[in-house]
Amino acid sequence: MRIAGVTIPDNKQLAYSLPLIFGIGSTRALEILKEAKIAPTKKGTDLTGDEEQKIRSLAEAYLIEGELRREIGQNIKRLKDIRAARGDRHARGLPVRNQRTKTNSRTRRGNVRKTMTSGRRTLEKT
Repeated sequence: MRIAGVTIPDNKQLAYSLPLIFGIGSTRALEILKEAKIAPTKKGTDLTGDEEQKIRSLAEAYLIEGELRREIGQNIKRLKDIRAARGDRHARGLPVRNQRTKTNSRTRRGNVRKTMTSGRRTLEKT
């Protein structure tokens, strides 16, 4: 089954396979299945054509995949254009929402390990 360009695995339960779509989390997946009156434990292979269509139409009612990515990108671009502090942090590749950068931003800054002790050792040796 395909929803918004994403192939849903047939051998997984629907409650766990729907969150593979960008913009649908576990809560929204359960919400969609409840609204479609389909058991969350049901697998993709067990669905009828009508049930697939129900899930597809309910999922596509939300902002998902390409549209959601585009909107997020536009929001970030807007922040950069108006020279907001958050936009500047995005442009520099730093954590945006007041996280600690001295030790905990390895994923945003790259795996950079600059410590004071290593600098002192090099000064003492010379």
